[in-house]
Amino acid sequence: MSDKIFSHSHRLRIKDLGIDTYRENIIFIRSDSHVCKSEGFTALTRMLLQNNGKSIVATLNVVTSDLLSSGEAGLSKEAMKRLDARDGDLITISHLQSIQSLRSVRAKIYNQEIDENAFEHIIRDIVAGHYSSIEIAAFVTACAGNSLSVAEMVSLTRAMISSGKKISWDKDIMVLDKHCVGGLPGNRTTPIVVSIIASAGLLIPKTSSRSITSPAGTADTMQALTCVDLSVEEIMAVVKKEKGCFVWGGAVKLSPADDLLIAIEKALDIDSEGQMVASVLSKKMAVGSTHVVIDIPVGQTAKVRSHEEALKLQYYFQTVGKELGIHVEIMITDGSQPVGRGIGPSLEAMDVLAVLRNEVGAPLDLKNRSIAIAATLLRISGSFPPGTEIDAATQILENGDAFRKFKSICQAQGEFKSPRWAKYKYKVLAQCAGVVKAIDNRQLAKIAKLAGAPRSSSAGILFEAPLGKRVVKGDVLFTIYAESNGELAYAIDYLNSLTQLIDIKS
Repeated sequence: MSDKIFSHSHRLRIKDLGIDTYRENIIFIRSDSHVCKSEGFTALTRMLLQNNGKSIVATLNVVTSDLLSSGEAGLSKEAMKRLDARDGDLITISHLQSIQSLRSVRAKIYNQEIDENAFEHIIRDIVAGHYSSIEIAAFVTACAGNSLSVAEMVSLTRAMISSGKKISWDKDIMVLDKHCVGGLPGNRTTPIVVSIIASAGLLIPKTSSRSITSPAGTADTMQALTCVDLSVEEIMAVVKKEKGCFVWGGAVKLSPADDLLIAIEKALDIDSEGQMVASVLSKKMAVGSTHVVIDIPVGQTAKVRSHEEALKLQYYFQTVGKELGIHVEIMITDGSQPVGRGIGPSLEAMDVLAVLRNEVGAPLDLKNRSIAIAATLLRISGSFPPGTEIDAATQILENGDAFRKFKSICQAQGEFKSPRWAKYKYKVLAQCAGVVKAIDNRQLAKIAKLAGAPRSSSAGILFEAPLGKRVVKGDVLFTIYAESNGELAYAIDYLNSLTQLIDIKS
């Protein structure tokens, strides 16, 4: 905060209004308050708030009703949390002078290359809450497309790492990791891969994200099975005991700028290659990973839509990874359809358990994809004779070692529980006979979200119409699950508005 200068300050008493503004710091003040009158504050003014040694930057929303008295201020839930404020606290309000790092954002908007110091200041201010969503959006947009050089990607990654906590392991130890760039419903390989690798005695401390716009992130799925909100100390204890973990990275603030940037990226529907590379590698390096396998699914309705795009991403990941001292291997995989049957936390958790338990009818595509990723990690480790890694990964899974390790990790994290089915469901039937030729992954994901996933853990879709399947009229293509009739109705209404979700040709 050293680059800010404060003049007059005022004090107002906090009234907890219980207003959720997601990640936005918002302050509510009456228009006829002495603060607004004396300082000329108007709606959307940015101001500094202080309370008990903590400070944040918040955006003013002006109140003209009796919701507040002239001596009160309301704060959004996010602002209350960041300021550690409670109902009745007296907070100090001051003018906010210019945020110096915005000069670098403006330079980037005009296609100027900025250095590591500039990225450090920008990311530090974003994490501290000094940027509004509009200002973060300006930074995200300035970095979109091909506007980031490789040097800038390296600088952005380093800035994102330094903005949060880092986990360190014993020197010279190999720390394995994996990541999928996303865009493919149900692709929940992580719990299976971690279980296989940890069973082989190799270190794989896996931190994962919650969903921002998809029906489930790995952390959402694992929360249906165990505790994922662990501290750094708890993560290290679990990994020391079990060699692996499945935890939510946001709980320990590893690369905390990442979620803030992704939320704006998704709202703008911008997929920035440079920020994707920085996002993934900053999280891997923050958890101490030394070797990582990155899965890039390619498909017309996946995040990456062409093989050429995948190859470009491969170059960026490996070049930036080498510069930062992390070994990166890329797997370009099929992204033409969902993986497994479940789309949504509990439904995906059921798929994971079916594969780990070697159940009859467990989704083979999820099993085979998990084995392929695990085998690549085993090859990188050098712990198995070359050419035997697929057999080794398969044996660990099929002899039950992986499931035993999975249960042990879950219990070390606090519990092992069973996922549950939602109360309400709706079966979507084939309207004609034929063969499934194409599937719209994005629309399927949207239906699952409208049904309540991931906020409602048991909501989502049970998908039963993979590519190449021959169906007759009346066959179940998929079933929508929801925890309330209202959410189920939203999903059905949207489904009925679509012209083609699953293409069936005779």
